[in-house]
Amino acid sequence: MKRIPVFALLLMIVAIIVSSFKPADSIRSSASLLNDTIQFPGEKHFANVQQLTFGGDNAEAYFSFDGKWIIFQRTNPKDGIMCDEMFIGKVPKAGEKFEYKRISSGKGRTTCGAFTKDGRHVIYASTHLGADTCPPVPDRKKYGNKYIWPLYDSYDIFMADLTGKIVKQLTHSKGYDAEATISPDGKKMIYTSDKDGDIDLYIMDLKTGKEKRITNTLGYDGGAWFSPDGKKIIWRASRPTTEAEVKEYKDLLAENLVAPTNMEVFIADADGKNVKQVTSFGNANWAPAYMPDSKRIIFASNHQSKRGFPFNLFTINEDGTGLEKISAEKSFDAFPMFSPDGKKIIFCSNRNNGGTRDTNIFLADWVE
Repeated sequence: MKRIPVFALLLMIVAIIVSSFKPADSIRSSASLLNDTIQFPGEKHFANVQQLTFGGDNAEAYFSFDGKWIIFQRTNPKDGIMCDEMFIGKVPKAGEKFEYKRISSGKGRTTCGAFTKDGRHVIYASTHLGADTCPPVPDRKKYGNKYIWPLYDSYDIFMADLTGKIVKQLTHSKGYDAEATISPDGKKMIYTSDKDGDIDLYIMDLKTGKEKRITNTLGYDGGAWFSPDGKKIIWRASRPTTEAEVKEYKDLLAENLVAPTNMEVFIADADGKNVKQVTSFGNANWAPAYMPDSKRIIFASNHQSKRGFPFNLFTINEDGTGLEKISAEKSFDAFPMFSPDGKKIIFCSNRNNGGTRDTNIFLADWVE
């Protein structure tokens, strides 16, 4: 979940609505939550907003190191894409159409794409070694309609060139290996794995393959990124504390599942030391990333709603002060990421989807 798959996020939103309003239908029936526009009043930090994709579930869009390309994952049954596949495309100029191509094989499910420093390769997680087909989605009814997310043990992380040819398998453990990103110097990969019995962060030297586990506290640790200056890391984490919370967490983990609905933002030095909790808002505070100054943070959150909906983008200082709401969507905004030069921001949203469940990618100039 650097990165929670979009389909899973939509299930999460539906589950929240269902648990809050019984009975309830899907997002599609909640017309009051949907607005057909690409920019809302009050979004003063966005300018020249462009919608890059139209239709399907498009998410986790991230820039290449030179800022010229985007990698993202996409599901769209209408196009025969039954579960997330990986795509890349050049960043369009104003008025240009965003053109993209599939870079994954079309086998299994993929997630969590990132470009390497050289700009000639990408990394992503895939289940294709387990099966060519999409892995099954858990039956939420079995768990009281609670939002749960599968930790597919067939996920491993691969490196491919820009033609889609896999050139290297980076992880080999039996268990969930995903949510990988690359350090600013291009030498290290940080990723999430449950191979040691909990869901933790690991840092791998890409040249030697040597790695180190850097989180050791019970709970889900994932979606990690290095700061632009390479000195720190940022991620989201759940921290079950009560006896009931710990039991639920461990019971789900034993079934290769996790319920990531209560998460906070954490930071640490690049080696995992000096861990600090940034947010303590409750609900789901996730998809965090450092801003270009390597001091401020941007993240997605639903903490302002008692029923867990909508999700919006926020910025905050490292010490937890200076919280500012950035987006004003009444449905779902998440996966914010700045271009390397700090001039643009990319994010994914349910805005302007014509009352459907579609999630699309949006690009905007950033205004301080």
